[in-house]
Amino acid sequence: MTVPHAPLERIMRNAGADRLTEDAVEALKEAVDGVADDIAASAVEQAKNEGRTDITIEDIHNASR
Repeated sequence: MTVPHAPLERIMRNAGADRLTEDAVEALKEAVDGVADDIAASAVEQAKNEGRTDITIEDIHNASR
């Protein structure tokens, strides 16, 4: 998964950053991608273990804990 650059830059600016380097935005991008991949994989596994093919909001909430 790849999160677009602009929303991550906006998130950092909303958090109070006045200036950003490309490396900082890229590092956040990699971190967000990794977390999102882990949550998605866990949610899919949970649904499969329960015999479901649909991923629910509960699966995502449980996987993100």
